Amino acid sequence: MQVIAIHPDNPQPRLVARVAEVLRRDGLVVYPTDSCYALGCTMRAGDALERLRRIRGIDDRHHLTLMCRDLADFGTYARIDNVQFRFLRQHTPGAYTFILAGTREIPRRILHSNRRTIGVRVPDHPIALALLAELGEPLVSSTLTLPGDDDPLDDLDEIRERLGRQVDAIVDGGSCGTTPTTVVDLSADGLELIREGSGPIDWT
Repeated sequence: MQVIAIHPDNPQPRLVARVAEVLRRDGLVVYPTDSCYALGCTMRAGDALERLRRIRGIDDRHHLTLMCRDLADFGTYARIDNVQFRFLRQHTPGAYTFILAGTREIPRRILHSNRRTIGVRVPDHPIALALLAELGEPLVSSTLTLPGDDDPLDDLDEIRERLGRQVDAIVDGGSCGTTPTTVVDLSADGLELIREGSGPIDWT
């Protein structure tokens, strides 16, 4: 396991490229977002995806999130109507996760096993955005909250101690908070608030 310190405001391209290479080799990484640290792997990942679920203590009935570069990616990986698109545009980028019906571009093992839905979001964090741009594809992600914990991990020493060799790289981008995203389900008719988090609820 390697720790790669990247500047939180001006990510160094060569270090971002190192993290991307780990991911391309079926690696699992810890990286910062605008809400908190997350675990991430590529959509093609095999072992890394299983390790992500094992670390989180979740199964295939727990929503994973596709971390996307921009709103244009949403249309590739999720089914979106015009009303939903307007709502997404108003709240992207930012600390929101939107539950939507997945398209055939997403491997079935990543989708919610019963609902065939997926979380999607665009982060507002320079490191996360630089990594997504370098990869050229979304990251399958989940908040770094370990089983039995109430809050996501934020202290890098604790992350190293508790995850050990379970991940392939940890991106040290400094503290990024412990409040996860606001989760909004748009997969059915209307809008359902699933979790109130760091994204302001400004539509009620």
